[in-house]
Amino acid sequence: MKYILQLGIIVLASCFGISSAKSQDRGFVKIFDGKSLKNWKGDTAHWAVENGSIVGLVTPEKQLKENTFLIWNGGEVKDFELKIQYKISKGGNSGIQYRSELVPGVAFGLKGYQADIDGKNEYTGLNYEERGRGFIAKRGEKMVVDSTGKPILEQSLGNTDSLARSLKSNDWNEYHLIVLGNRMQHYINGVLMSDATDNDTKNRKMAGLLGLQAHVTPEMRVEFKNIRLKKLK
Repeated sequence: MKYILQLGIIVLASCFGISSAKSQDRGFVKIFDGKSLKNWKGDTAHWAVENGSIVGLVTPEKQLKENTFLIWNGGEVKDFELKIQYKISKGGNSGIQYRSELVPGVAFGLKGYQADIDGKNEYTGLNYEERGRGFIAKRGEKMVVDSTGKPILEQSLGNTDSLARSLKSNDWNEYHLIVLGNRMQHYINGVLMSDATDNDTKNRKMAGLLGLQAHVTPEMRVEFKNIRLKKLK
């Protein structure tokens, strides 16, 4: 009887776990098919699909003069959640671009908010505005950008080195972005890394394009898979 009871508890716990996982993914739509770059555009000298993942590459033979992006063709996104798994080489520098716009005269160039990723985990998790105002919120910061563009620290989310311990080097991690109104939250592996509220109406963007970055660097490899988007409005 005791064995049957224990078995029943295990089965119930397993069912609850499956149900909970399904509930957390409700409303999300996959925007990468795992096989091709369909619905994405970028420089195929630096972007490809391998083993079910989007791969961004910079090699000694194929260098970049400017940061380049793989851009999702689904149009502008306003309020959303994005879940994406990534893995990056130790010397890599990349990021997830959102609420962004094309840069005139630069092939596959984007400017706008970025959820940062780097192989040394010095900057991973922060909010950086590419070709704009720079750092919006560093890892461990809950920031408010006031109407004049001045960033104000509202609260500490934890020590940056302590937060970095939840990041896996040269292994798969999961980014979860929650972007609603003028607030942007960056979670990695379930841990809140940065939280920014942008009240700078002159410079902020409330909608824009999604993209993945390959940064100018001597050599790097970054991989992305299981990319899921949920539009909130």
